[in-house]
Amino acid sequence: MEHVISGVAKFQKEVFPNKKAAFQKLANGQNPEVLFITCADSRIDPNLVTQTEPGDLFICRNAGNVVPPHSNQTGGMTASIEFAVAALGVSHIVVCGHSDCGAMKGAINTEALSALPHVKEWLGHCRVATEVVKERCGCSELNAQEHLQLVTEENVVQQMQHLRTHPAVAAKIATGHVKLHGWFYNIETAAVTCYDEESGKFAPMSETYAEEMLATSE
Repeated sequence: MEHVISGVAKFQKEVFPNKKAAFQKLANGQNPEVLFITCADSRIDPNLVTQTEPGDLFICRNAGNVVPPHSNQTGGMTASIEFAVAALGVSHIVVCGHSDCGAMKGAINTEALSALPHVKEWLGHCRVATEVVKERCGCSELNAQEHLQLVTEENVVQQMQHLRTHPAVAAKIATGHVKLHGWFYNIETAAVTCYDEESGKFAPMSETYAEEMLATSE
């Protein structure tokens, strides 16, 4: 904890003075372009990976980058998504999974979560991903690392599907004001792959992808 406290002092003395004007502007409101949904894993830093500044991303984090399907029961993710889309007017939503995800390991082996009942219930939102991979590939034919990556990628796809059930998101997608993106981040290599709906596969981030993303922003 000592390095965290000293970090605050360093921020106030060394970082803040050089960005004082930007923070003064942010003090009166925010206008993020992207809702970034990712895992609560301590190894994931959305601003570091995307090289963005405070105010650029509206970030939602939880175990497994889960988006519960819309229901009449209000939850933190539901409210945050609605606020980002309907109130802040974000134009892009990124769901970003990552390598070596503990939540996905739990989703694959739910029997190991008997002492974590709330985690087990939460990861029920990821069951479709595990079942899809099982049906497509047959788990016995995969090694543990391959299995984990496929489930993590499929989970990103399924959470994108869940996003489409949220009224605010569905409305903006229908009018072309919001675009969904599925990413997979490899912690060890820094590689980021993106989901291509046409091929149904994840591919390295390309110039074409970047151009399409920028075109949607205009």
